[in-house]
Amino acid sequence: MPDLIIASVMTMMTAATPLVFAATGELICERSGVLNLGVEGMMLIGAVFGFATAAVTGNAPLGLLMAGVAGLLASLIFATLTLSLLSNQVATGLALTIFGTGLSALVGFDYVGETIDQIAAIHLPVLSDLPVVGRLLFGHDPLVYLSLGLLAAVAWFLSRSRWGMILRAVGDSDVSAHAIGYPVVLIRYAAVAFGGMMAGLGGGYLSLVYTPLWAENMAAGRGWIALALVVFASWRPERVLFGAILFGSITILQLNAQAAGLGIPAAFMSMLPYIATIVVLVLISRDAIKIRLNAPACLGRPFRAER
Repeated sequence: MPDLIIASVMTMMTAATPLVFAATGELICERSGVLNLGVEGMMLIGAVFGFATAAVTGNAPLGLLMAGVAGLLASLIFATLTLSLLSNQVATGLALTIFGTGLSALVGFDYVGETIDQIAAIHLPVLSDLPVVGRLLFGHDPLVYLSLGLLAAVAWFLSRSRWGMILRAVGDSDVSAHAIGYPVVLIRYAAVAFGGMMAGLGGGYLSLVYTPLWAENMAAGRGWIALALVVFASWRPERVLFGAILFGSITILQLNAQAAGLGIPAAFMSMLPYIATIVVLVLISRDAIKIRLNAPACLGRPFRAER
């Protein structure tokens, strides 16, 4: 029984990791006042380019780096259209997801069914061999720790650093921030680029670690769940981890339930993470005042610099 619990917890953290990556990036993006609904597309782009790089070079870490770069470049398309050309952020984000889905299917066509050597879990002498605690704390793959470290860094950045406070100011009142001399558009470009890189890393995690192969549309809605996580967390980084673990647990629950043969239709079990997302959003949306207080005031609004 302890081994089963340990295995379940470790699998849960693995399922939560791509959500932590993507939601952390989107959190920074939205705190700057930009709503990017293209997370799913950027995850798919990161997943396919990361896998293709790893398959060609045999170097999974290089593939992960390429996944982050691919997500970043995809986000710059969105940033150019919305921040420089002032296109609608919602429509452009949806278009980015459609573009990413199609591009990933095209690029990944020749890699369907191919496998690679995944990034292995770390093993620390003595620490990893400790009973129970060793596997729970020191037996994960490096990207689990990277996602947690980046989330902690983002929490510190937003609450303690000068530039984090400037980012929040840009998201809450872009006109005021511009009036006192801060480069609003440039700051938002940086935030969107960071969000794209993190989404790409989340996608790369799926194809290089979680399931070390490429399959069309393998993000399977995780980008949308990451978007919901940001709202669920009330735009606070410390709550993102709880939400990611919650949704990761539901994902693992439905897989275990299918494996146990409980007689519940597989299609219904596969719906559970998305049903949970809808339920959470409905419950949160009932408190409209709290949402308005926590959400960046300029979220989704275009900004045009006035001299």
